[in-house]
Amino acid sequence: MSTSAIEAENKKLKETNEALINQIRVLAEKLKAGSSGIPYPLELVSGLRTLECPLGVMTDSYKAGHFLMYPEAKSMSAYGEFREPMKGMNDNRLVFYGIQYYIDNFVSRKWTVADIEAAKKFYSTHNAGYTPYKFPEDLFRKFVAENDGYIPVKIEALPEGSVIYVHTPVFIITASDEYSRLVTFLETILTMVWYPSCVATLSRYTKDAIKAAFDKSVDEELHWLLGSRLHDFGFRGCTCVEQSVLGGSGHLLNFDGSDTMSACYHTQFHLNKGKPVGSSIPATEHSVMTSWKTEEEAMLNEIEHYGEGIFACVMDSYDYENALNVVLPKVAEKKVAKGGSIVLRPDSGDPVEQVIKGLKAADKTFGHDVNKKGYKVIRGAAVIQGDGINYEVVKQILDKVLEEGYAAQNCAFGMGGGLLQKVNRDTMSFATKLSHITYADGTNRDVMKTPKTDSGKISLPGKFFVGRKISSDGKTNPIEVFPAEAAPASGYENVMKVYYDRAPKPTAETFDELRARVEKQWAEIPAKGDPITAALKDKCQRIIAEHRATK
Repeated sequence: MSTSAIEAENKKLKETNEALINQIRVLAEKLKAGSSGIPYPLELVSGLRTLECPLGVMTDSYKAGHFLMYPEAKSMSAYGEFREPMKGMNDNRLVFYGIQYYIDNFVSRKWTVADIEAAKKFYSTHNAGYTPYKFPEDLFRKFVAENDGYIPVKIEALPEGSVIYVHTPVFIITASDEYSRLVTFLETILTMVWYPSCVATLSRYTKDAIKAAFDKSVDEELHWLLGSRLHDFGFRGCTCVEQSVLGGSGHLLNFDGSDTMSACYHTQFHLNKGKPVGSSIPATEHSVMTSWKTEEEAMLNEIEHYGEGIFACVMDSYDYENALNVVLPKVAEKKVAKGGSIVLRPDSGDPVEQVIKGLKAADKTFGHDVNKKGYKVIRGAAVIQGDGINYEVVKQILDKVLEEGYAAQNCAFGMGGGLLQKVNRDTMSFATKLSHITYADGTNRDVMKTPKTDSGKISLPGKFFVGRKISSDGKTNPIEVFPAEAAPASGYENVMKVYYDRAPKPTAETFDELRARVEKQWAEIPAKGDPITAALKDKCQRIIAEHRATK
């Protein structure tokens, strides 16, 4: 290759590199700005993660073809609901959480012509046999040109952290005119709110179980410890970082203990104006313990560095009972001299048995005091069980701890897979369904799914008034669902808020405010209730009868 050819090639590469650098700079500025104007620290920008695909394909395949299947309409409305309570709780409340994340990070993104071109290329081979798949290209191009790139729908939803009964509409999507046929295009993304809501609800039920043990055995002035009794150990078991943030922040609505730092950071700096939300303590792992020649050396080293505060030590690297009964007494003098508290962590064997062994060994080594309720409180030591933990096991352990005469504050729990992974959309049966249509000729029709083979999948018909009776004493009344045409004239407040209306509607609530909402509403709303009013039930029965009559 000649010198001139090499120079020309180098010049071309330089221009290409400069173009790429400019693209990265533009992307960096967008990421810094955040999805709703919330500034993102530069360290999050350095990775320059982008969406995996254009917004036009962020839905289930069949939804891309529904624009040709829906009838012509002036408007359509759809809603989302949890249809079943969490099993085994004798309670049909849940904590609604996560909608803001999905609206900010997906719904509120501007579409571009480049997005549509990328989607078009994909759809050109997406039909069976790698043939073209029809998608609403013209509608996409229309709102990119006429609505500044924002998808032209309206989304109303409950406030984050609302405590509700199953069958309460949690969001309502409304689309009008030619865009009516996009009413359920966003269903796939919005339905994902099931995940953070399930985690938040499971975490809340577990808090109830621990609180019940605190009420029996822990002095009232120490009930502040309740917030640290369930620790999120689930980060490493998540399928992706985003899952850890969503599930981990759902847990943080109820507790402040978490090792899932992605969620702690997100809630602190993006949702709580920098005010801390989650915390943890120094702790060894098996790799640390086995890196030393003896467990005694490993423990003495940890005590030297962290012994003045609270710290945890895993105890089953070799022989749990030997570590408790032989090694722990050897390091006790140095631990006591440092003045801190040690948290012993078993990580194998029967969870109930191992916790009790740990408490008894700590009691023998450090002694205890008896509190006002007659339960033993170990001096400067406790046990955390992080292996095999789920809601039922937490209750079993606490029952045995109290039976052995120890206060519940002596024990904490680390829940990983049981908290962030062992839930799915069927855990509380989330679904989104069309509920109302105004046809092109102006005719109104309330839409209702009524499958004969599964009455649990019946949907609610029409437009709704989702409201709460106004309380004179400041207490929270349960949310009730009325047909819109039968909405109370007075005495109720509409609890749905507009999160998006053909463009983003940023919220100013902090995570602390969401926590306070959960705490207050969970305490004040009865464990069991039915949000569906008599007027809406009558409407459902009337439509079901009409369906049967027209067969």
